[in-house]
Amino acid sequence: MSETIALLPGDGVGPEVMRAAAGVLARVRPDVTCEEALVGGAALERGLPALPDATRALCERSAAILFGSVGLPQYEGKPLERRPELALFLLRRDFELFANIRPVRVFPGLEDASSLRPELVTGLDLIVVRELTGGIYYGKPKEQRTVEGVDEAVDTMIYRAPEVERIARIGFELARGRRKRLTSVDKQNILETSRLWRRVVDDVARDYPEVALEHLLVDNAAMQLVRRPGDFDVIVTENMFGDILSDEAAILTGSIGTLPSASLGARGRPGRQFGLYEPVAGSAPDIAGKGIANPTAAILSAAMLLRYSLDDEASAARIERAVEGVYRDGGRTAELARGAKVLSTKAFAGEVAARL
Repeated sequence: MSETIALLPGDGVGPEVMRAAAGVLARVRPDVTCEEALVGGAALERGLPALPDATRALCERSAAILFGSVGLPQYEGKPLERRPELALFLLRRDFELFANIRPVRVFPGLEDASSLRPELVTGLDLIVVRELTGGIYYGKPKEQRTVEGVDEAVDTMIYRAPEVERIARIGFELARGRRKRLTSVDKQNILETSRLWRRVVDDVARDYPEVALEHLLVDNAAMQLVRRPGDFDVIVTENMFGDILSDEAAILTGSIGTLPSASLGARGRPGRQFGLYEPVAGSAPDIAGKGIANPTAAILSAAMLLRYSLDDEASAARIERAVEGVYRDGGRTAELARGAKVLSTKAFAGEVAARL
């Protein structure tokens, strides 16, 4: 694999935060080449598919993908095949990006930004590991239909034991390198898929005796995330539950604009997994072009890319320390300002670069 990075800015604030991230990436790794391509609504607006063939080809020859965001209001309500979001579904499926890793951390100085009391989130540092290519989002049949004159819809949730095992191992490996606590989230009192999930996770746990395993039902997990967030280390769960819980965990930090993510698969060579790296926040078209979007998540996504796809822990840590330094010194974007001086997207990225 080359040291080329596919840069897919996409829609809304995506191009703004991607410019910030690419600039920081270039400072720490000037040897890496970023090649930009269209994706999502930006491609649809030009009469192309949400994931054009040229974009797919770029991803195929790249070491990783640094992704901005997709989604524009004019496509809401349209079938998935005519929406910007299709690009993400195709990339996840076709590159087998089955493990979504979302670190959730409260930076020192941002404790007051959370909707929870500062003492509940001080030092918060957890990871949500979401299974990304199975479950109800991909199961078949998936359709709307009319049966005996009545409209109905069906989505199929299906998991196979190997799918559960591989994502469980990701969770256990991460926990083993951290505080050695893993929480597996399911709904085993109702769902057959969750009963399989729990049985397989218990089987995998035997290979990790040093990791303490806790099982939580998804409704209880949602409650405990706001009741005792600091008790969590690594959370592993299925696709839909992970979609919901990771956003809940993210907002505990005070701004979803600070949260990066990595979607990893089995491709690559030892220490260098092919992955797609993106901010959690989405396209936010209402603030696009205003220069006020928080680039933290995009910059930290670039750091995760260095760690997982380029096996460059030192550069990843440099970026993370620089971001922490900006917040420690009082740097804030608009949604976090609360009376402090507001930094634009570009200025915040400049402050990060100055600390490298």
